[in-house]
Amino acid sequence: MNKLVAILSDVSIALWVGGLWIVGYLVAPLLFSSLPENHALAGALAGKMFKGIAWIGIGCATLLLLNEFLNAGLGAFKRLVFWLVLLMLSITLIMQFWLQPFIIALRAIGAPVEMLALPAMMRSFAFWHGISSILYLLESMLGFALVLRSR
Repeated sequence: MNKLVAILSDVSIALWVGGLWIVGYLVAPLLFSSLPENHALAGALAGKMFKGIAWIGIGCATLLLLNEFLNAGLGAFKRLVFWLVLLMLSITLIMQFWLQPFIIALRAIGAPVEMLALPAMMRSFAFWHGISSILYLLESMLGFALVLRSR
């Protein structure tokens, strides 16, 4: 049983981290370069793919965290792999359930009323899209560390 869980953990890391890299650094840029006259369509398609990889990440992280607890019990809190997965999951959850819906609303209706007191830069789609890109890059780098550390 432990061998099966170890294999599922390896597959989960490959699926999640590989998916992050493929969607974020290959597919999304290809969409925008292939559809220069229709950035709205490219953005909508990329958004669906980012949402899909987020759900894959949530599932993979759940399995990986469960594996850490099965293998190490409370000692999981002392393991780097546990913290890498937890940080990646945290970024995924922030982006999926707060940042992306916020960006979509911001783009659809303009700055929400509660944002009007903020500087103009922080009311813009570009600002929050940049924050999202930085978080995605951070998650990708943590994923790279997870791949290296999981062996």
